[in-house]
Amino acid sequence: MRVKWRIPIDGFLLAIIAAAMVATFLPASGVGVPVLVWLTKIAIFILFFLYGARLHPQEALKGLKHWRLHLTILAFTFVLFPIVGLLIGLLPSWALAPSLIPGMVFVTLCPSTVQSSINFTSIARGNVAGAIVSASASNLLGVVLTPLLAIALMNTTGSANVGLGSILDLMLQILLPFLLGQLSRRWTAEFVQRHKKLKLFDQGSIVLVVYSAFSQGMREGIWNMVGWTDIVALVIVCCVLLVFMLWLTWWAAKRLGFNRADAIAIQMCGTKKSLATGLPMITVLFAGQAVGLMVLPLMIFHQAQLMACSWLASRYGRQADGYTP
Repeated sequence: MRVKWRIPIDGFLLAIIAAAMVATFLPASGVGVPVLVWLTKIAIFILFFLYGARLHPQEALKGLKHWRLHLTILAFTFVLFPIVGLLIGLLPSWALAPSLIPGMVFVTLCPSTVQSSINFTSIARGNVAGAIVSASASNLLGVVLTPLLAIALMNTTGSANVGLGSILDLMLQILLPFLLGQLSRRWTAEFVQRHKKLKLFDQGSIVLVVYSAFSQGMREGIWNMVGWTDIVALVIVCCVLLVFMLWLTWWAAKRLGFNRADAIAIQMCGTKKSLATGLPMITVLFAGQAVGLMVLPLMIFHQAQLMACSWLASRYGRQADGYTP
């Protein structure tokens, strides 16, 4: 039987790549720099307010009856991935350029995606309800856990520096608006859910973050820090990391006695890293550092996970009855 599957390169990702290219050739300069900085801060504030207004906190509680599934997924996202990140931080310079290691480590600390995790679990005929609860819980917890992990792991390993100023910026630009969004749900949740076009603001904010990051990078001469061989090495590291985690989540799910539907949810949710949440966090946490180089690994890993999980989900959907726990 011929396998038909489509590489999911969507318009959003193309817009992100376009923003990086525009910033490479036409970076913000002069009076445009402080204007762009403030526009980015405002966009991130509104973005996380909308995240808070969208995510129902009870979604992370109503499925706790299947606590083994959710704890397993969260353990992969916030425990096993960071452990692998520590190992990546030890890679020698011939394997991965030192300037790219901090961004690669940060990839391992990000929360899971919501939409693609749920979509791929559904296509694969996995436990969709479990995926919804776990992905939502991952994003709720990630607003706090990802920065804490970055402070604990990246400062101590020397991968990057997260100072007091970064923590205060994080609280003001990410945690505060997220909490305000949660508290405002009584008045805003229905409006946000009804107006689906607000997703365009989400995506536009991320595109603005990418343009701002790469503009800063161009002013700092990031392309003098890495060459094409370094980018190729980064792609290889991202793919190896993804393949290893896809194997580990599936193997562990079988060893722990989960059924096929749960194993799919564990694999699809436990291997994802959120571009939409991670990029703004990078901009806030690592302000003043080589943000452009921090962004690259997450962009590459994001596309790799879409391609791999699209193929896997289609395959599982066709062979759903062949699973043996």
